[in-house]
Amino acid sequence: MRTVGVGLTSGATAAEVLAAVDAVLPSPAGPVALATLDSRAREPGLVGAATQRGWPLTGYSAAALAAVPVPAPSAAVARRVGTPSVAEAAALLAGGVLEVGKTVHGRVTVAVARCSGPAHPISQEEP
Repeated sequence: MRTVGVGLTSGATAAEVLAAVDAVLPSPAGPVALATLDSRAREPGLVGAATQRGWPLTGYSAAALAAVPVPAPSAAVARRVGTPSVAEAAALLAGGVLEVGKTVHGRVTVAVARCSGPAHPISQEEP
């Protein structure tokens, strides 16, 4: 499972979010989840992108995101939002290792983390 952390400005469209995510996801991506700042988890563009792809979307508090050490902090984002990198922190908070660091695509910033835990086997019913 990969988690894509998303930071975005208000008014970003679903097309903008999906273009940013598609630009950084390895192909094939496999299962994907989106994560962001809790106040942004209701943004129509982000909700629309998650709905179009059937991806779960999780919002985290600024305090939870601020507790995550990130490789590319931004003092301006920290002052404005309360965490030094929404995208990187949101991607890492679900656990895993950063595969793609903070990348800006217009009004959308994304980062990708891959779950470092063991794969969960798919249960199969006996015939």
